[in-house]
Amino acid sequence: MFQPKIPTMPQPSGLVTPPAVVEPTTITPGTPAPAPAAPAPARPVVQLTPGTAVALVGAGTAVVLVVGTVLVSLLLAVAVTSASVAVCAVVLRSLIASDAKRR
Repeated sequence: MFQPKIPTMPQPSGLVTPPAVVEPTTITPGTPAPAPAAPAPARPVVQLTPGTAVALVGAGTAVVLVVGTVLVSLLLAVAVTSASVAVCAVVLRSLIASDAKRR
């Protein structure tokens, strides 16, 4: 049951036809594609004014504060959960120990 079964290769049966020969085809050049009439216009350069710089700094600060708040709240949730589990473990241990002393 646990012995591996090695598949046997099937034997060729009857006549085996050789693979077909593919003849190479010649490539005929077509008409060349026309060159673009005018080059595409360059992208406009972004002007960084003092107002946009202040807006970028404000947005970056807001993102950092929001992400920091979320991470701190997650860490606080883990700490509260672990403390409550530890208190439950101490209470259960004392209940089991007091029950064992009564017997």
